[in-house]
Amino acid sequence: MIEKIAKLKKEKNAVILAHFYQPNEIQAIADFVGDSLDLSRKAADCDADIIIFCGVHFMAGSAKILSPDKTVMIPEMNAGCPMADMVTAEDIKRLRKEHPDAAVVAYINSSVEVKAECDICCTSSNAIKIVNSLPNDEIIFVPDKNLGSYAQQFTDKKVNLFSGYCPVHNRITVADIEKARAAHPGVEILVHPECPEDVVAAADFVGSTAQIIDYSSNSDKKEFVIGTEYGVLYPLEKKNPDKKFYMLAENFTCANMKKTTLEDVLECLETGKNEIEIDEEIRRKASASLLRMLEVK
Repeated sequence: MIEKIAKLKKEKNAVILAHFYQPNEIQAIADFVGDSLDLSRKAADCDADIIIFCGVHFMAGSAKILSPDKTVMIPEMNAGCPMADMVTAEDIKRLRKEHPDAAVVAYINSSVEVKAECDICCTSSNAIKIVNSLPNDEIIFVPDKNLGSYAQQFTDKKVNLFSGYCPVHNRITVADIEKARAAHPGVEILVHPECPEDVVAAADFVGSTAQIIDYSSNSDKKEFVIGTEYGVLYPLEKKNPDKKFYMLAENFTCANMKKTTLEDVLECLETGKNEIEIDEEIRRKASASLLRMLEVK
């Protein structure tokens, strides 16, 4: 199956992009593995005719927004994101009326329609930088209340938080931190900013998936407790065979991220199934918010 995928990929000038939370075998066959920011840049810059996006739906949507002339497919069309579903374009319109002077920052974990209504997008890697890049003194941050709360700590702006959250990260508690410290005394705990505010405050390092990988890889320390989706263990262990990584909590799993299979990827290449299509007017509006994000250095 892997040989067939490689052969078809070459024949059709296709590229496979995969998120760090994808199953190990999917990460292994991908041409590029990254977090949302890395994947957004790769989708915009690659010269392939076809993008097979192994992730959840909003990620493939972002790739199509940035690459309208490319064929973008998602191997599993039902791989959604509960957080992205928590905010709608109508919510943005309502919030703008309530806060007319505020800029709207949308976490990339949002629908194409929401991106079309916001001023700029962000990822967990650049949320702080994006918020501080805006001239507005007031910000509406959607949908993730935890990432918005984290960014709020690093700005003088007023940040109005939405009520959305990642069900996987949001269920982590300070009790999990305490349990991990007892089990692994002296070992640093690295968490994603999608975790609740008190968990973030109790951790030793906070960062996106890519930042967690970079931090632990560049550290002289040999053991780490990881507070994000367990798919990140694959690149961590591959990059650092001499180090040990422990999960902060059991079953730290995004079921949607794990839906992609090799069979799905092969079927995309063979049949062209699950192509992402976006209304051009909405795509154009959404593109502006993503491109603004990519322009912030």
